[in-house]
Amino acid sequence: MTLAGAGTASAGTGPRPAPGVAQNSAAASAPTEEGNPSSARASAAGVCADAYQIGTTSYIYRGAEQIASVKQFYSPECNENYGYVWVWKSFLDKKITFDLQVGVWSYDRNALIGVRREFDTQNQEFWGNGADTVDDCTSGDGTLTILSEQGSYHSRTSKRC
Repeated sequence: MTLAGAGTASAGTGPRPAPGVAQNSAAASAPTEEGNPSSARASAAGVCADAYQIGTTSYIYRGAEQIASVKQFYSPECNENYGYVWVWKSFLDKKITFDLQVGVWSYDRNALIGVRREFDTQNQEFWGNGADTVDDCTSGDGTLTILSEQGSYHSRTSKRC
């Protein structure tokens, strides 16, 4: 199943996090549904700490069940975009092992850039690699595949130009 976001917006626009907001170190590195570029998994993927969400959030559905959210992030400091997927706890509670692919879809190149794949996982938070796509029209892109089921579940955020 595919659910694609609609609309167009400019890269680098949208709400920026408030500068200088103090956080304790545990909260600052915790993964979140909103997407925390300072989480351990974000750091492992090389996500720049100043990254913030651009565009809309889209959702991956398995039938009528919402199982994950997909977002796109932008880092002004690193001049990169990142795909982000957060798998919902209600799905994870089923103990289903899956494969996950995340990246940034470039409409200009007709390709998935900064792609990262994780196999046989039950993790919740997934970040793509940095994508040199700031000058392209892009969307965050996520695909979840359950090996025992035919096909995969996919979503893409709104197009950003």
